[in-house]
Amino acid sequence: MNSIHPSALVSAEVTMGSGNIVGPGVVLLGPMTIGDGNWFGVNSVLGAPAEIRGADHGEAWNGSPVGAGVVIGSRNVFRELLTIHQGHDDLTSVGDDCYLMNKVYIGHDGRIESGVTMASSVTLGGHVRVGRGANLGMNSVVHQRRVIGPGVMLGMGSVVTRDIPPYAMAFGNPSRLRGANAVGMQREGLSPAAIEFVSWAYRQSTVPRSGVPAELERAWAWWLQEVGR
Repeated sequence: MNSIHPSALVSAEVTMGSGNIVGPGVVLLGPMTIGDGNWFGVNSVLGAPAEIRGADHGEAWNGSPVGAGVVIGSRNVFRELLTIHQGHDDLTSVGDDCYLMNKVYIGHDGRIESGVTMASSVTLGGHVRVGRGANLGMNSVVHQRRVIGPGVMLGMGSVVTRDIPPYAMAFGNPSRLRGANAVGMQREGLSPAAIEFVSWAYRQSTVPRSGVPAELERAWAWWLQEVGR
């Protein structure tokens, strides 16, 4: 069973599982699929049309939705005033167990993998990809079509104009590779050898494309696939 505040607007094209909490003033516009156990904060808006000049904006609240759809996983927290736009060319999606703070903006066709944390007022342009377990600092901005690798730690106020590789620590305007996110790698349970492999490579300002330890292969395969699309 879901708990939906009377002031929330949930369009007919939204389907959701169970245990979701939808707070006051929340707007959920389809097409959208939502999993279980999500929390939607006050006045968050998910599923509004993509911000593309000349595109049809429709009237999703009156049964005339537009867009490729939004897919939300399970056990996510969407804090107040967050905005996630409809997909345009493809789905906009958020995985499981993400914590997205107030005023976060995710543009159309964005893909957010599971376990991601975004601090207040993070802004993502269209088609941005964020890998599993990444942590984006307050007020950081990511240019459209950029890729943030799994396990990245992005400092507050950063402006991302280039792709960031897995387990990197990056910050600045424009953001630059500053080393490995060793603490994040330790928390993930990665071995000292894997941490040293990444740390050494980033100290040399190089990004390995092959020959990574087996425990890092999943993260690297995802990143290489996304930056090559």
